[in-house]
Amino acid sequence: MISEGTGNPVHLGRVLISRDEIETRVRELAREISTDYAGRTPVFISLLKGGFIFLADLVRHLTIPHEIDFITVRSYGSGFERSERIEIVNDMARGVAGRDVIVIDGIVDTGHTLSVLEELLLGRKVRSLRVCALLDKPSCREITVPVHYVGFRVPDVFVVGYGLDFMERYRNLSHIAELVPVARGEAAAAAAAPAESVEPETGEAGKRAAPARPGSAAGEGAGRRTRRET
Repeated sequence: MISEGTGNPVHLGRVLISRDEIETRVRELAREISTDYAGRTPVFISLLKGGFIFLADLVRHLTIPHEIDFITVRSYGSGFERSERIEIVNDMARGVAGRDVIVIDGIVDTGHTLSVLEELLLGRKVRSLRVCALLDKPSCREITVPVHYVGFRVPDVFVVGYGLDFMERYRNLSHIAELVPVARGEAAAAAAAPAESVEPETGEAGKRAAPARPGSAAGEGAGRRTRRET
């Protein structure tokens, strides 16, 4: 499937992490966090918009009392390009001084956004601060930031699905897939070809890559792509 409405022709490639694998890992993370925070009431702060689906599924499996808040941090420009400027668009609604805080993020790559958020929260005198990310892309790291809970480590490709987008598309996918830019000639040829319905899980481009647990990488890299986070 080729999408040109974004202004950047792209198509969905291979499925990196399936829906079932995500569900299993989210339950595991919830159990781990529930154990680590037994007797406490942490505040989960989700980075919008990429972390909202992950947060919703995670908290349903927690066995401890908890509170939820949100913060919108914009750090990326359009398409595959990233801006160095970090901007807080919408701040949290509550104070967090003296609280145990867990930041929820859909994906960590360069570390710039988390570094700014860490400085912000520590300046607000939180009692403790940890980060829980569904995906980690350590090969893209430019700033060292701690990530305490990791769902999967992924290769250096642009990924979408399960809340992660490309120009506001593909968040609704129940799995994590690679997004591949299309050369101008390929896009023109595809536009002229008869319409065909192809699921991302099928065909040569959609071959599954093995998902990763912390300490490994899901699949092979296919060219450096930097996450657009919104």
